[in-house]
Amino acid sequence: MTKDVIIYISGLQYMEGANHSEAEPIEIVVGGQYFKKDEKHYLIYDEMMDGPENKTRNIMKFDSNKMELNKKGLVNVQMVFEENKKNLSYYRTSYGMLNMGVAATRIKIDEQEDTIGVLVDYALDMNESYVADCTIALTIRAKG
Repeated sequence: MTKDVIIYISGLQYMEGANHSEAEPIEIVVGGQYFKKDEKHYLIYDEMMDGPENKTRNIMKFDSNKMELNKKGLVNVQMVFEENKKNLSYYRTSYGMLNMGVAATRIKIDEQEDTIGVLVDYALDMNESYVADCTIALTIRAKG
């Protein structure tokens, strides 16, 4: 896999009591940097929120058992996804801070020569109240 990549990110949230077939994904496509060190995969990419002056730097580290996502900028949070374990963190936004819980039920990685697929299913809670069941799907492809 090359260092310069295109990252396709799709996220779904299934709210309690909602029909799962009505859930619409939130999708973004961004350029980023990829490398692998000591059997761990690393992604670095910027997310633009309300214009280029409001970017958030994302650093993601993952392997077959765990994914960590650190966001710094307009939004600040460290999210840790580990199968069958709930991890707590603080989610800092311009509106204030929330206590966030992430309980991953599945982490799946499919690594090919020029493509890596990552799928994470998890339950999300805010301030100790269940919010939704969620899915993050990543496809990382070599640029060019």
